[in-house]
Amino acid sequence: MAKTEAPKPILGTSPLRKEGVAKVLGATRYIDDIALDGMLFGATVRASIARGRILDIQFEQKDDLGNPIDWSKFTIVTANDIPGENTIVHLTKDHPCLAAEFINHPEEPILLLAHREKAMLPAAVAAVKITYEEWPGVFTIEDSEAGIERAKAGDETGVIWRGHGHGGGNNTFKTYCMLKDQTEIPESVWAEAAYIVEGEYRTGAQEQLYIENNGVIAECVVADEAVQEVTVQGSMQCPFYLVHALELVFNLPADRCRVIQVETGGAFGGKEDFPSVIGSHAALLAMKSGRPVKMTYDRAEDMVATTKRHPSRTRHRTAVAKDGRLLAGEIEFVIDGGAYATLSPVVLSRGVIHSPGPYDWPYLRVDGRAVATNVAPHGAFRGFGAPQSIFAVERHMDKIAGVVGITPEEMRRRNFLKSGEKTATGQHLSDPVDLQGLLTRALREADYHRKREEFARTNVGAVVKRGIGFASFFHGSGFTGSGERRLNSLVEIELNAEGMPNILVSSTEFGQGTNTILCQVAAQTLKIPYDDVLIAQPDTYRVPNSGPTVASRTAMIVGKLVERAAEQLCVTLVGSGFLAEGYTGEEFKDGAKRYLAANGALKASVRYQAPADIFWDDEQYRGDAYPAYAWAVYVAEVAVDTRTYQATVTDFHALQEVGKVLHPKLAAGQIEGGVAQGIGYALYEKCVWQNGRMANNQMTNYIMPTSADLPPIHAHFEEVPSIHGPGGAKGIGELPMDGPAPAILNAIEQATGIAFGEIPLLPEDIFARMTGTDGAEKLNPDVMEPAIAAAVGEVGD
Repeated sequence: MAKTEAPKPILGTSPLRKEGVAKVLGATRYIDDIALDGMLFGATVRASIARGRILDIQFEQKDDLGNPIDWSKFTIVTANDIPGENTIVHLTKDHPCLAAEFINHPEEPILLLAHREKAMLPAAVAAVKITYEEWPGVFTIEDSEAGIERAKAGDETGVIWRGHGHGGGNNTFKTYCMLKDQTEIPESVWAEAAYIVEGEYRTGAQEQLYIENNGVIAECVVADEAVQEVTVQGSMQCPFYLVHALELVFNLPADRCRVIQVETGGAFGGKEDFPSVIGSHAALLAMKSGRPVKMTYDRAEDMVATTKRHPSRTRHRTAVAKDGRLLAGEIEFVIDGGAYATLSPVVLSRGVIHSPGPYDWPYLRVDGRAVATNVAPHGAFRGFGAPQSIFAVERHMDKIAGVVGITPEEMRRRNFLKSGEKTATGQHLSDPVDLQGLLTRALREADYHRKREEFARTNVGAVVKRGIGFASFFHGSGFTGSGERRLNSLVEIELNAEGMPNILVSSTEFGQGTNTILCQVAAQTLKIPYDDVLIAQPDTYRVPNSGPTVASRTAMIVGKLVERAAEQLCVTLVGSGFLAEGYTGEEFKDGAKRYLAANGALKASVRYQAPADIFWDDEQYRGDAYPAYAWAVYVAEVAVDTRTYQATVTDFHALQEVGKVLHPKLAAGQIEGGVAQGIGYALYEKCVWQNGRMANNQMTNYIMPTSADLPPIHAHFEEVPSIHGPGGAKGIGELPMDGPAPAILNAIEQATGIAFGEIPLLPEDIFARMTGTDGAEKLNPDVMEPAIAAAVGEVGD
């Protein structure tokens, strides 16, 4: 009998996306495409002040045009209608579902309205008149810190959030202190350093700007005036997060709270925590009205009321040897959490851990703090704190290079981490790490050395000045620290009646490729065609909790669980005699169907098992922060027009080592999309705040780069397989957000001679520095040497 030909590997190829055909044909149904019988539409009445107390609420009988309003036709929900706790739980219970008395940010939800005609809602919302006692607001990191200091003297008027222990305090959601080797920096290190270099770096808020706005449909089963069951379907990343929120709001067990993810048009972290808010609101309206309720935000409301990337301020103080070796560093990393804690503690944690960059620090202390302000709560966004702190350290490395008098390249090469060394958290790097090789290849791909020399020569007297810069960085895959142990994720694969494996996970598809890569993993493990693998729609009544779709964990963590479940399924079929070794795809189906006929069902279940050599100490804040790291070097080429003061990225090379690349086309798309977002973060996307409210909440005045503004983006990969992921894969989704901004500003410094330390960097900012209108000395645009004004002296020889 002829030997069966082994199936070709599916990992490392680019099959069609599982949901691709339906999207191309327009058959995909998003939440706005779904209508239920008797459905009402919901809307939110929001605060118009940043901080204060509600004194009175009146329902005007006529709208602003004089038309009468029949309030009896509306369903109205207040905080008093909540059957459970008035809280939206994230990590703490500080976030009210609806404001009952106190207001902590503009756009805070106060009332909910529902009506059978959506067009009736805007006028009704405007006709709800609320009287407040207004208090002074706290709008910036510095305002919040000032409130903390005044409170020490007995004046608590600037305290807007009170800590509940666990690293919190007045106006402080969370603090972390990371000490290398648990050792304080000796004073002798500072005294003996050849240079001490200081710098301050700031990043602004950034809107996720997903294509599809937040939206849900909720239904409630009510009997004997009590809620028996709640169902919410909608656009989201983390169905079980919403389950937990509904449990508290409705005082129900988890098995009475059903959440279904429908096709989701983008998320980027913005649909990690916020669906808990809009989902709870819609469900409350459904409870009181007795009918299904749809709530969908328009673009303006979505931008003004939902979470953003945390603004940050990072301060570096670095002791450096004469040859450029790092001796010690002090880093203060502060993020603006907004009015409530939401996910700020974990965003802060990742930012703290990534703040030293991919460098070896003999001594290091990092102090991280998340503070409260009277703006809408900030939350998850791709990168999760790392883009903020990596921006700072990579700008600082260029600054140190200028002080020492060596090139930015040589500065990195003298300080890179290597295999066998320890990170700042004390994690031993046992996997291969070749940052030297990555840097060499990235600079070669970008033709860095030739261009840097050419630009330095041709920029003198030029109207359009060009520059090239790079950033070296890393990104941990999976939840930080002991997060994966606590999640205890579960994955299942079951056989359907046709003998086809069906993957059961709560991991969601929102454009990034979850469905495709998990099916690839199962297909390769089971040695069957990719088209024969199915994946279930995330429905918490149907799928187990495989953890949230965040933190670059889906491919590596969940993918590994899918691989193990597929192995278990195969062992059962072969071991029971229903499947022979060397089977074909058709033989797999036949054997599976015979197994089902004999046994009724087959489901393989696998839980996360933390590797024995991975341990994190939460109390000491040290240990193995992540199972694996992705490593990268990004190179940006820019042009700065000295007439318009506009900086433009003209070419971009992104090289990363992310383990095995499971789907090359999707991987390249992740890199290209992340770089595009990073360019927006660096040069275009500015949130304008007025008394705590986002004033430019339209796509006409919140400027994001279009395809016409983007350069050619060249994605390059090095593949060093990791034992922690399926087929050797590591995380990829967040990494490309980390490197573009510092690479771009490093390039702008070469072009202009100006060391900018804040993003987004807009034309008016460049104008102010180049002309001296910001109070600084006017700079000669033909001076190409790096600005090194932040150096604080030279000590020793």
